[in-house]
Amino acid sequence: MSTTANTIAVIVLVLIVVAAVAVAVGRFRRSKELRRRFGPEYDRAVEEQPNRRAAERDLRHREERHDRLELKDLDPGQRQVYAEQWQQTQAHFAEEPQAATREADQLVTRVMAERGYPTEDYDTRVEDLSVEHAETIGHYREAHEISQYNEKGLASTEQLRQALMHYRALFADLLGDGGGRGRPATGH
Repeated sequence: MSTTANTIAVIVLVLIVVAAVAVAVGRFRRSKELRRRFGPEYDRAVEEQPNRRAAERDLRHREERHDRLELKDLDPGQRQVYAEQWQQTQAHFAEEPQAATREADQLVTRVMAERGYPTEDYDTRVEDLSVEHAETIGHYREAHEISQYNEKGLASTEQLRQALMHYRALFADLLGDGGGRGRPATGH
């Protein structure tokens, strides 16, 4: 083999190694960004999917769908009306915890719709909300699960109280009053 051929082989090998490193670094950065954005939801997606690549593909798909939504912030008047409705729901809990839990679920769903989130399907709601409200979406899942027990007449008063608190976390996040820990609304 000639010196020129050796040089070309070394250059090709170096280019292959550089390309492989660039791909690995790119994947690492995308993974890190998804982990930062989705927080605990990232870990949940990784557990539910067959592998990390599938989970990250799912999360990117959520972001793309979310970006197509026409979301809006609530104006101060709307926030005030919803906050008052929440107070009524909470006050109603002492008398009728089952009904108040249903009201909390309905109120959260109305706020989602007002903000521009699709509300027809629970799984889609969770996926869409997880993009901006990753830190509070777990609360919504917990509340929903307890609400399902409630509909079957199986939830205890303590479970219903917990559901109300879980709904409150997402409700506050959606309202933008600082009660949740998700990202602030972007006002698309």
